[in-house]
Amino acid sequence: MSVRKLKPITPGQRFRVVNGYDAITTDKPEKSLLAPKKRSGGRNSQGKMTMRYLGGGHKKRYRVIDFKRDKQGVPGTVASIEYDPNRTAFIALLNYQDGEKRYVIAQNGLQVGQNLVSGQSDVATEIGNAMPLSQIPLGTVISCIELRPGQGAVMARSAGAFAQLMAREGKYATVKLPSGETRMILANCLATIGAVSNSDHQLLVSGKAGRSRWLGRRPRTRPVVMNPVDHPMGGGEGRSSGGHPRSRKGLPAKGFRTRSKTKSSNKYIVERRKK
Repeated sequence: MSVRKLKPITPGQRFRVVNGYDAITTDKPEKSLLAPKKRSGGRNSQGKMTMRYLGGGHKKRYRVIDFKRDKQGVPGTVASIEYDPNRTAFIALLNYQDGEKRYVIAQNGLQVGQNLVSGQSDVATEIGNAMPLSQIPLGTVISCIELRPGQGAVMARSAGAFAQLMAREGKYATVKLPSGETRMILANCLATIGAVSNSDHQLLVSGKAGRSRWLGRRPRTRPVVMNPVDHPMGGGEGRSSGGHPRSRKGLPAKGFRTRSKTKSSNKYIVERRKK
């Protein structure tokens, strides 16, 4: 993994830091695993804008990812590590012994030619293998974790993300999540060994505003420059500070806890994330 700093031959490249893409092995995706991706531009079925600051961007095709890892006991060989425009992590193409092909989220250190397998038992604790939390040794770094058995991975899926298996008691395993939160998860939920690939993603610098437009993000208006009719922090003579930070609906922001005190999943949280 590496990043490159470009020579400033244009103003947009002066501070630009790009990914070296050392881990990528091909630029041609597997056609059978591509799907069309429709974009709404933030408009609803009536054509009215319901989400601000969305629209434009480069055309993409969706890569169908196997988050469930439900092909158990069948080894799959890593055919390539590829870029995915729909996520920050890299993806790996697996060729299974029965001829099927699937994309999975690639873990750090995954190599072409490596064999991956998922299963309930007799699976080695090696990078890229998926197994239940009940079978993983304590202290192991994991990613792509299910929250409910059979649901598919929902946590620790973005570039460089990882969690750590801390303890097991009864039918629950205690996992320290990327946010810093410590949470109990059913021990028969699947997780993948290793941290997610592309950990250098946080070091990238876009260099210019147009790069955000290529990603489908339109310019965002700061609340303090709005009028009072548009936002609680708007209005005032000259450059007013804006008062207490609030959302457009008036909820306090920046540190105010909005989680419901009566939420049913509160009992599974051992320790809240730090502010």
